[in-house]
Amino acid sequence: MTEPADSTTPDEVASSGVTAADAAAIEAQLGRAPRSIHEIGHRCPCGNPDVATTEPRLDNGTPFPTTYYLTCPRAASKIGTLENSGLMRDMERRLAEEPDLAAQYAAAHEAYLAARTEIGAASGHDVPEIEGISAGGMPKRVKCLHVMAGQALAQGPGVNPFGDEVLELLGEWWKSGPCVTDSGTASS
Repeated sequence: MTEPADSTTPDEVASSGVTAADAAAIEAQLGRAPRSIHEIGHRCPCGNPDVATTEPRLDNGTPFPTTYYLTCPRAASKIGTLENSGLMRDMERRLAEEPDLAAQYAAAHEAYLAARTEIGAASGHDVPEIEGISAGGMPKRVKCLHVMAGQALAQGPGVNPFGDEVLELLGEWWKSGPCVTDSGTASS
């Protein structure tokens, strides 16, 4: 299999502190080679990465606003179900009705931007094309619960109120064991 031009190479994996096993797990989770990983943003209680912190510019030069990329297919599937339930519409309604929640969500947007700026500086990437744009619709809309959950996992509880809510609704998605095995294959 040939790697896309923007996949993370073994040398890049070693220099980022991401292990070859991490990269293999993420590849098995996503079904493709990981792209421009800066670091592991969060580890599932099973030990596998579940959030890859991605550099703001992919190796092929493409700007990439999704800093915290949720990689666990089980969590992603459950979040897709939540998205289809109308939860995002309810969250947006709450943003309009609850000023304190809107302020917390705006702060989550700023925290996302600050982290991406720091990662860009550390990796030598200036990405003016996405300046001021976080991800997932922040700070005014809710467009992607995967982004909210990724941020909540990577930056911790209390940063993104909707991310915290999503994680609470997910429950213990890891309880049935790792989503991928040490050999890099998906488990059931």
